[in-house]
Amino acid sequence: MPLNHQRVVVERGARSGFPIIVAVHSTALGQAVGGCRLAVYSDWRDGFDDALRLSAAMTSKTALAGLPNGGGKTVVALPRARPVDRRAVLHDVADVIEGLGGIYATGPDVGTGPGDMVTIGERTNHVLCRDGDSSPGTAAGVLAALRAVAADRFGSPDPAGRSFAVLGVGRVGTHVVRLLSAAGARVLCSDVDASRRTVAESLGATWTDPRSCLTAEVDVLVPAALGGVLTPATVPALRCAAVAGPANNQLDEPATADLLHARGILWAPDVVVSAGGIIHALATGLHREEPSRVAARIAAVGETLAGILEAARETSSTPAAAASRLADWLIGSPTGAVPA
Repeated sequence: MPLNHQRVVVERGARSGFPIIVAVHSTALGQAVGGCRLAVYSDWRDGFDDALRLSAAMTSKTALAGLPNGGGKTVVALPRARPVDRRAVLHDVADVIEGLGGIYATGPDVGTGPGDMVTIGERTNHVLCRDGDSSPGTAAGVLAALRAVAADRFGSPDPAGRSFAVLGVGRVGTHVVRLLSAAGARVLCSDVDASRRTVAESLGATWTDPRSCLTAEVDVLVPAALGGVLTPATVPALRCAAVAGPANNQLDEPATADLLHARGILWAPDVVVSAGGIIHALATGLHREEPSRVAARIAAVGETLAGILEAARETSSTPAAAASRLADWLIGSPTGAVPA
């Protein structure tokens, strides 16, 4: 992908020997933020590409969430079948971040959690979520987005009686299943980790295999695991009216949004749907806002999405294009205010 980033650093970890990649996409609205991802890659350059994509998406996410922050990402490209000294890796990450002089702060992501942020925090102060889990905030934002999708697609925001297929029952996915079940929705779910079945079924969900979950005949598909699930190969097999979930980078390529649109499937941009977690993390831990204000920000995820869906209709474009236009405007606006 093209390099449109403010700064990208790739260093060989002094302790671990692994490639430490930090991509700062933009600080136009303020300090860049983005998670620290520890993942296995067949080639470290795949991790580099991931960092570029995810950091750019984070810039859009913070802008659309109304936060005074830009986007960044840390990726540690782990090799297969090689022992990992986790503490050494995290200290290597901390040193690279500290060397950026405060333009970027990291937080949990795939492969890391609050405990890892504590370890990173031993060597840099530019770290978030050391004492909390942002996944409930992410899930609350997802529910707000799903209500907006239901209102747009079915005429009512109430999930009760609607069917949802949640693909991925990790920390965020479990909360989403719980919230949907509590709201009276019919929930089908799956995960590559079959041990999650017990948790899902305890929440009233029906379990299936990942492929069947992806192609289930439901009202809304909710991707809640890793990205890249929507491709030219999978879109023709979908049997849902809409797709809206917290997984980052759900589209393998931007053009896949057009394939969904052509099939009449509403795709809610993941940078909007997944924003609840970063809103909670930044508004609480960085900007020290009151809990009521944080909750209002997370609830506004639904309002933001509703506005994007309306803008897409008015311009006969995809929601992805409408979200991109709005994010670009916000990043270029000195006030961050939405245009009238």
